[in-house]
Amino acid sequence: MGLKDLQHKFKASAVTRFLTGNGERSKRNGSKKCSWITTITHGFHVIDDKSLRGRSGYSDSDSVLVQREQIQDQEGWIFGVFDAKMGDGVTGYLQSHLFDKNLNESQIRKKSSKETMKKAFLSTREKSPEAEQENERTRKMGSTYAIVINGEKVVAAYMGDYRAVLCRDGVANLVGKRHLRSTKRLWRLKLLPGTLHMPKVRILVNETGNAVLPSTSRPVIGVEKLDSEAEFLILASNGIWEVMNNQEAVNLIRHIDDPEEAARCLTMEASTRMSRSNISCLVIRFD
Repeated sequence: MGLKDLQHKFKASAVTRFLTGNGERSKRNGSKKCSWITTITHGFHVIDDKSLRGRSGYSDSDSVLVQREQIQDQEGWIFGVFDAKMGDGVTGYLQSHLFDKNLNESQIRKKSSKETMKKAFLSTREKSPEAEQENERTRKMGSTYAIVINGEKVVAAYMGDYRAVLCRDGVANLVGKRHLRSTKRLWRLKLLPGTLHMPKVRILVNETGNAVLPSTSRPVIGVEKLDSEAEFLILASNGIWEVMNNQEAVNLIRHIDDPEEAARCLTMEASTRMSRSNISCLVIRFD
C-alpha cells in the first residue's frame, strides 16, 4: 500500500488534518486494548485565524497527523502537529519506515527509535537545503511529532517553537529536556577562558520562561517510558507556548478527561491571551 492509499485528507478552511489507519475510530472509542497495550485516545483543535497571519507573517495553517497501524501483535501510532510547508517530508518518512507490513517485531521496535526520528527530520533538510538559510522563518514554522509503540514508550521530536510536553503524575516534563540542558551547558562554557573555539550555541528564552532553540535544522528528540504515572502528551505549536509555560498548560487541562475537549481548551486559552502565532494542539491520553 502506497502513501497515497494510507493518507486521507480532510480540509476545513485552510487547516489540513490527516486521519489515517484506525485513527478516527480510535478517537471515538479508544484503541483495542490488549493485555500489554495502554489504551490511547486523542483529540486535537486548530484555530485558523486569518487575522493572526496578517500580524505574524508566517505560514497559513498547521496540519495534524493521526495514524494507527496494527502489524501482527504490534500497535503503532504516529502523531504530529506541523506547519504544512515543513512536515510533509517527515510524515512520509515515518509512515514508510514504521508501517511496513514486512517488518517483524524486533525491526518495528528498532525503527521506533530516536535514530529513526532524527533521520525523518534530516530527510526534509536534504530535500530543502534553502531552509537552512531561513533561520527565523523556519523557527517560527516548526513541527512536533510523536511515535507510540504498544503503549510502552513514546519517542517525540520537535523543532522551532513547537513542543512536546508529557504530563507525568501532574508534573509537566518537556520531552528532550536533557538535550536542552546540555545545550545550555555548552553555551555557558563558551563564556569561560580557554573555550574560544567551542561552537557557538545561543539559547533564547521567551516571556513565559521557556528555552527556545534558534536553529531549526536540528530537532530536539527524547524518549519517555509510558508507565502508570504517564497521563497525557501535549503536541502543540508556537502559538500555545508563547503565552503559557509547560506546567500552566498541564494544569489547565489535567482535569479534562476528553482529549479533544482538552485540546480545544488549550487553543482557546491561547487565543484569549492574544497569541500572535499559529495555534494548534493535539492531546494524547494514556489510560
